[in-house]
Amino acid sequence: MPNCTADGMTFGRLGRRVIEANFQGGAISSDGGVMLLRQLDRRLGLSKAVARALSDPRDPDRITHPLQDLIAQRLYGLWCGYEDLNDHDRLRHDPLLQTAVGKVTELASSPTLSRLETRASRADLVALNRVLIEPFIASQPRAPRELILDIDASDVPLHGDQELTQFHGYYDHYCYLPLYVFCGQALLTCLLRPSRIDGAKPSAAVIKRLVTRLRQAWPTVRIIVRGDSGFCRQRLLRGCERHDDGYVIGVARNARLHKAVAAWEDELKAAFAETGLKQRSIHEFRYAADAWNIERRLITRLEFGAQGTNPRVVVTNLDFPADALYDRLYCPRGEADPFDGIEWERKPRRGEPQGGGEHNRIKEAQLDLFGTRASCHRFLANGLRLMFAALAYTLMQRLRELALAGTELARATAATIRVRLLKIGASVLRNTRRVRILLASHHPQRETFLIAVRALAP
Repeated sequence: MPNCTADGMTFGRLGRRVIEANFQGGAISSDGGVMLLRQLDRRLGLSKAVARALSDPRDPDRITHPLQDLIAQRLYGLWCGYEDLNDHDRLRHDPLLQTAVGKVTELASSPTLSRLETRASRADLVALNRVLIEPFIASQPRAPRELILDIDASDVPLHGDQELTQFHGYYDHYCYLPLYVFCGQALLTCLLRPSRIDGAKPSAAVIKRLVTRLRQAWPTVRIIVRGDSGFCRQRLLRGCERHDDGYVIGVARNARLHKAVAAWEDELKAAFAETGLKQRSIHEFRYAADAWNIERRLITRLEFGAQGTNPRVVVTNLDFPADALYDRLYCPRGEADPFDGIEWERKPRRGEPQGGGEHNRIKEAQLDLFGTRASCHRFLANGLRLMFAALAYTLMQRLRELALAGTELARATAATIRVRLLKIGASVLRNTRRVRILLASHHPQRETFLIAVRALAP
């Protein structure tokens, strides 16, 4: 047991040295890297844009904490690993977080931040989704020739009596079913939905809104929509065709499709019986489901091995070769290696938008940045929480692109960046003329931190 007194503490000896401690170290923070977020946020103008998009019914003459400060406080808190609003009852006194937000007094308390969430409206969530796409558009140094939009859904588990709590048979628990749209690593849309709906609803309207905004910025850009079989709906396919957008979307297996590919499967089965080696082939054919108004091009990947057959089918309106389209365009969904673009033989230029990886990106937004923290009773309040996680993800993604390119953290996850770059012990000295932040001298990511600071310098 340590020998503790009112004035100090002792922890034995180290050789001839007595080990002593006290609580007189002054203002110290464990989040020294939060100033990087301040620089990045000021450069992107994200907190300012969010504050302009949200409604604020408060009396301006009685406001202590402006809306932009509340947004910055919440986003920086998520980035530094503080998922609960209760954490801000202590964080509001952190001198470094105060400095990052732009104040020298106490920040907002958890009740103030809670009121921000509970007054969220549907119009607020729509406006924030418009904000979410703007950093992506601004990040492109030139008009892209092609963009690949990955659409996917995930679950947000629920453990209470939240509004619109419903059981989902596939996930086997009560949950919400948010909809995400990515372009490469950039998150373009994040929409909270109840779970007892068609998983593709309202994907056609979401894609139409995104395509309209992207074509306003780049009228000649070619857009390809990519998704799994849960999004194979006539409305989405026809919408893409009407607006001259490409698509490659999975198709759920059924008896008619099995019959259409049966001859090819028999060939693979015979080849496997002869050689004992797993067989694989890719074919294409025309097909029209009962709900479709026309026949469309289907591509099937067939496999036969010791465990039997394993068919996959996608529908597309693209005219690329079947094997290249399936292997190099559709399969990279959820993987780290992106599709190379419309020119099949060239490698992508640096900074050019690419597709792929949305499954891993959803995990970052939901797990590393607490997008599953839907503990509010109101559905729209939980929708705002999900949007805050999406906005924090946007900050993280832009930090990797702008400040960490070429470093060992260029492809790191949000959790890794937080631990290695943001969690730096720092002493804060403030007076009337200056705020001095004394970071840990021997921090292992010191050089990476300096590279990031130089990259984000005004």
